[in-house]
Amino acid sequence: MRLGLALGYWGRRPDPAQAELAVEAERLGYDSVWTAEAWGSDAFTPLTWIAARTKRIRLGTAVAQMAARTPTATAMHALTLDHLSGGRMLLGLGLSGPQVVEGWYGRPFPGSPLTATREYVDVVRQVLRREGPVELDGRFHTLPYTGEDGTGLGRALKPITHPLRARLPLLLGAEGPKNIAQTTRIADGWLPLYWSPLRTEVYAASLAELPAGFMVAPMARAKVCDDVAEGLLPVKAMLGFYIGGMGHAARNFHADLMARMGYEPEARRIQRLFAEGRREEAVLAVPDSFADEISLVGPRERIAERLESWRAGPVTDLLVMAPDLRTLRVLAELNGQGP
Repeated sequence: MRLGLALGYWGRRPDPAQAELAVEAERLGYDSVWTAEAWGSDAFTPLTWIAARTKRIRLGTAVAQMAARTPTATAMHALTLDHLSGGRMLLGLGLSGPQVVEGWYGRPFPGSPLTATREYVDVVRQVLRREGPVELDGRFHTLPYTGEDGTGLGRALKPITHPLRARLPLLLGAEGPKNIAQTTRIADGWLPLYWSPLRTEVYAASLAELPAGFMVAPMARAKVCDDVAEGLLPVKAMLGFYIGGMGHAARNFHADLMARMGYEPEARRIQRLFAEGRREEAVLAVPDSFADEISLVGPRERIAERLESWRAGPVTDLLVMAPDLRTLRVLAELNGQGP
């Protein structure tokens, strides 16, 4: 099992420690470093900053939001950074939810998310293969554009720049069972939002036919500390925000996933408290047991024991959200790697 460093997206301002963490992760033998985006910082610019300060570590987006860019624009970002980094790019994509797609990007959330994802991936793959002009007569993505408000002058084009790799790895962030199953067919890897090594049966049917070399790369917050309850508070804060605030009460993919993982009453309570403006109570309503099983928190010995269960399943890459150098180093040692 390879280790990756998940940096996420910025909060109010850039985190000056991120570049240092990425450089140290490379020195410690981490395989990859990942950035994200929500409705603030973008995913690609920080990766370029990190690429200029590193030499070997792979550079991933977990995730770049599909609604933020047309598929050809996303492919341009990926092939550009792949060239500049010497072939280290990992393109992780996610659809996001209706609240972000329509509220932030001002675009309609697709009525068929699986079809929209499939078309998006198709266009990106065409650009990277560069076998001919990019064309698609899709439901959500049509190239050249043929809408009634168009000029009719659009031409199918082939990228000017020759991509460094036609098979640049493409991963998808998927949560629903059908979306996960499709991911195993059209992508090179899957980026689970929550992964519990104690509940792998939740995903068993969707992962029944994994192709060779397919990446399963969940994110987990990690913290070496003496007080487990205190160490879990940032995990619970993240879960409270995603389950309560990242979606509508009638349509919240994160809450639905928590429900499928055996915590439906708790998920609905968190949603209700968050909607009522009782955010601190929503965070405290996140069960310690759920926060604990999707993270690696506590003394070194406890993390070492729990790390074995992550290795036992289909996980190929563990993307750790580790806020400090000590935790990064301990995980590297426990995973049998280092400078």
